[in-house]
Amino acid sequence: EEEEEEEEEEEDETAGIDLSWPDNAPGQVYFVVAAPLMFLLAYTIPNCKKNRHLFGVVFIESILYIGFFAYFMVWWATEVGAVLGISDEVMGYTFLAAGTSVPDLMSSVIVARQGLGDMAVSSSIGSNIFDITLGLPLPWAIWSLSHDFKAVEVESRSLTFSLVLLILMLVAIILIIAACGWKMTKALGTSMMALYCVFLALVVAQAAATSRVSEEEEEE
Repeated sequence: EEEEEEEEEEEDETAGIDLSWPDNAPGQVYFVVAAPLMFLLAYTIPNCKKNRHLFGVVFIESILYIGFFAYFMVWWATEVGAVLGISDEVMGYTFLAAGTSVPDLMSSVIVARQGLGDMAVSSSIGSNIFDITLGLPLPWAIWSLSHDFKAVEVESRSLTFSLVLLILMLVAIILIIAACGWKMTKALGTSMMALYCVFLALVVAQAAATSRVSEEEEEE
């Protein structure tokens, strides 16, 4: 019996995406909605838990899929924002930021439940640093190299505002964490939510002001 239990545990650990039909109604609805993606990933990406030597293939395919889905996510978010009258800046600060942060959220929750709070916080902060220091410069560098080292022109009325706001938010986050004794408490979570609401309010106000200025310049 012990050997059978160990075999079942090993099978669970090496199991890939669960494609079995759920028993409850909410699970069935989710299965129908997510089925195209689940079957696509299950049959195109090998399970490296069973075939560990294929981890390189899995990594490359994952990067390609992320780029593929990110392209359509940005495109659709831009179109939806244009239809609803929401500026690209606000869509980027809200919907796109939330969409790209879901993997960070899930990984942070998983490791936090395992008692690895430091890893959860480091992951969320490190991912943003990675995006700014590598995610933005790398494609710009590739474009510059392929165009005779021409400079990339970034057209943004809110670039200075964004940088200043980012620095202020980072300082505020560090101060709040220090005030909570460097511990993840309910007070810390509530403060972070309040800080995010302040951030959204400032972003929306700045986008509205920028839009108003653009309209006045066009009228002139």
